[in-house]
Amino acid sequence: MHTHQIPAGTLPAHLDLYYGGGWHKPLAGRYGDTINPALNETLASVAVADEADVDAAVNAAQAAFDGWRAIPPAQRGGLLRKAAAALRAEASSLALLDALNTGNPVRMLEADAHIAADALEYFAGLAPEVKGETIPMGPGKLNYTVREPLGVVARVVAYNHPLMFAAMRVAAPLAAGNTVVVKAPDQAPLSCLRLAELIGGIFPPGVVNFLAGGRSCGEALAAHPLVRKVTLIGGIPTGRAVMRTAAESLKPVLLELGGKNALIGYPDADIPKLVAGIVQGMNFTWAGQSCGSTSRVFLHESIHDEVLAGVAQLLPQRHRPGPPTDPATTMGCLVSRVQLEKVEGFIQSALDEGAQLVCGGKRPEDPSLANGFFIEPTVFSGVGMHMRVAREEIFGPVMAVLRWQDENSLFEQVNALDYGLTASIWTRDLVTAHRAAERVQAGYVWINNTSQHFLGAPFGGVKQSGIGREECFEELLEFTQVKNVNIRLEG
Repeated sequence: MHTHQIPAGTLPAHLDLYYGGGWHKPLAGRYGDTINPALNETLASVAVADEADVDAAVNAAQAAFDGWRAIPPAQRGGLLRKAAAALRAEASSLALLDALNTGNPVRMLEADAHIAADALEYFAGLAPEVKGETIPMGPGKLNYTVREPLGVVARVVAYNHPLMFAAMRVAAPLAAGNTVVVKAPDQAPLSCLRLAELIGGIFPPGVVNFLAGGRSCGEALAAHPLVRKVTLIGGIPTGRAVMRTAAESLKPVLLELGGKNALIGYPDADIPKLVAGIVQGMNFTWAGQSCGSTSRVFLHESIHDEVLAGVAQLLPQRHRPGPPTDPATTMGCLVSRVQLEKVEGFIQSALDEGAQLVCGGKRPEDPSLANGFFIEPTVFSGVGMHMRVAREEIFGPVMAVLRWQDENSLFEQVNALDYGLTASIWTRDLVTAHRAAERVQAGYVWINNTSQHFLGAPFGGVKQSGIGREECFEELLEFTQVKNVNIRLEG
C-alpha cells in the first residue's frame, strides 16, 4: 500500500511530541523520516526528542504526579477501562498503521490492540489491590506497611509490536498511581503518536506522555533525576546501556531483553504437533523479530530426520513473505535495511561455518517485494553450538536445528548461553516434562505449546534475558515502594 493509498485517518494527525496534555514541537526543531519497510518509502517526518524535550516531558509528568496518585484507585481503573475501549474501537486502523510502519502482517496485528486493551482492563481491576500488611508487635503497638507509587516512570518500547507494547506497558504503572513517559521505537514511532491521540485526553494532563526519538532520547530518560524507574523491551546491549546510565542515580530497572530460546523435541513427542509447534515457535509471522522466538531447535536423533522433513514441508505452506497490508499475508518483512543486512550476515556465517541450508536463505524472488526488506523463512540443520547462528540472537526468520542423544549433554548445550527468556518442551511423558522444565534455565516455559502469553502469568527472563516480571500482579508491584509505619499506642 503506497503512501497515497493509505485510508484517511490511518496516520496520526500529530507528528510532534505529546506531554503535559498537549502537542509540542521538538525544542531543537529536529524531525526524521519514518518509512514503510515493505516499500522503502517515507511515511512521515516525525519529531525527534532530545535531552531538552525529555526534561520538559519528565517535568510535566512530575507536575501531574501528586494529583494522579491522589485519585482513588478504582477511579484510576475506570480511566484505564476508557483507554481500553478507545483502543478496541480503533483496532483495525491501528493494525494497518503498524503494518505500514513495522512491516508486520495486518491480519495478525489486529490482535495487538485487543491484547493491549485486555492488559489495561486487567490492571484496572487490580488497581485497588495495591495493599500493605499489618505486622504484629504485641500490645500497645501497631505496625503497618503501605505501598506507594514511585513517581515518574519511563517505558522504552520495542519496534516489533509498538502499539501493543506502548499501550500494555502504561497500564501497571498508571494503576499503581505513577505517571509515565513512553519512548516510541525510532524505527516505528507512528502508532505511539496515534495512541497519544486516542488516550492522551482520557487522563489528566501530564499523566501519560509520548516521545519519539533515538538513542539520545532513551539515554536522557534513563539519566533524568526525576525518573524513578526505567524499563526497556529490547536487546541485551541496550539493556546494559540503560542499566549503566540508571546506576548513576541508583534507579531501579525492569528489563525484558533478548532470547536465544530452545525448543526441545523428545523421542515420544506427537510428531505432527511438534512440527507445527516448531513452525509457530519461531514467530515467522513477525519475520522472526520476537524476543521469545524458539530459534534453537533440539531434536532427538531418533525423530530428527522425520521432524525436519515435516518442517521443510509445512513452513512454505504457512509462511511466505508478502505485502504487510494484504490481509492474506502471513509473514511480513524486517523493519529496516540495517536489520536485513544483519540477518543476511548471519545466514552467510552459518553457510561459512558448515551448516546445511534446509530452506530459505535469500530474498524472495517476487518482483513486487524487491524494494522492501524481505527475507525468506530460513532453516539450517547440522548446526553445532560453536556456530554464531546457534549462539547469538538474530532477530530475524532464521532457525537453527541441532541433533541430540543424551539428556545431560542436551541441557549443557541448552543452558550454555547467557540467554534465558523462553523454552518449549515437547513430550507426552509427564515425568520427562516436569524434569525438563526444572532443568531448563528460562523464565517462561511451555510444554507441548509455544509462543502464547497469558495475562496473569509472569513473563520475563533469567540470566541476561531480563530483570523483573510483567503481564501479571508482580508487574503492578514493580511500580510501588513499601513504606513501614510504626505506632506506639499510649494511654
